[in-house]
Amino acid sequence: MTAAEININLSKPVWHKKLLQYTLVKFLLALLIVGSVQFVSRKAMSHFLAGPDWMVFRNMAGTALGLLSYAFYVRIIEKRAVTELALFSAWKEWLLGLVLGAMLFVVVLGSLSLLGVFHVDGYNDPRLMLKYLPIFAVVAVMEELFFRAMIFRMMEESLGSVVAILISALAFGFAHASNPGATIFSSIAIALEAGIAFGAAYMLTRRLALCIAMHFSWNFTQGAVFSVAVSGTDSKGWLQTHMTGSDWLSGGAFGAEASVLAVLLATLMGAVFLHLAWKKGEFKSGFWKKPRQVVTA
Repeated sequence: MTAAEININLSKPVWHKKLLQYTLVKFLLALLIVGSVQFVSRKAMSHFLAGPDWMVFRNMAGTALGLLSYAFYVRIIEKRAVTELALFSAWKEWLLGLVLGAMLFVVVLGSLSLLGVFHVDGYNDPRLMLKYLPIFAVVAVMEELFFRAMIFRMMEESLGSVVAILISALAFGFAHASNPGATIFSSIAIALEAGIAFGAAYMLTRRLALCIAMHFSWNFTQGAVFSVAVSGTDSKGWLQTHMTGSDWLSGGAFGAEASVLAVLLATLMGAVFLHLAWKKGEFKSGFWKKPRQVVTA
């Protein structure tokens, strides 16, 4: 082979770099890496650390491994710093998210109380709330990692912000379709209120801190504090409560997340985030509006 032929071959993109131009390929790789680690680690822990006494440890360890495997994917495949997993530098976003998530459902349930729908009957031991801390922490981290860091972020790079937020929101909403008490409306409600709000929070900050904190305090306030069903799952927290009235207002068996009032207020919050992201210049265009990138070896 001549020197000219070698130069021509070296100038051609290698096959794996060609494949990594495609969003779907990168998403499937991330899913394979994170999913494999989750499957193997949870199977191993269920075998060696079986029983309810180890459940919290298994869930927390599985979450930590999920974050580490995602970080491994980003560093090895995308070859960049994992800025979306910022911890200490994002302390303001953690704090803001905790406040906003709690405030939203305090306002929702307070409004439902004024309308005669939500009722407080008494109190339980406040220590009951502690058992929900690891549960809702694991749910918030793993769901935001998958739906925002993977689905939304990766789709956005190719399809743009608008399409990506619609895809991730619908995926998030209908991922709850098999929950107890779920209906078509509850799935659409979750897509509108949480899917858009959390996606817009990620778009605004480009980090997971705000949406994880919102997600956690959103669930914790409902379930651990007010004993309201969280996405159809019954909770027994600090306050003894019950709902009356029409399902469209109370949310029915699915919980307050399927209340029209919650949908309106949470979607409004998502719209505010979208407006702020727009002003900040965080909206990305789809591939059809971007100049074609040439991949070199």
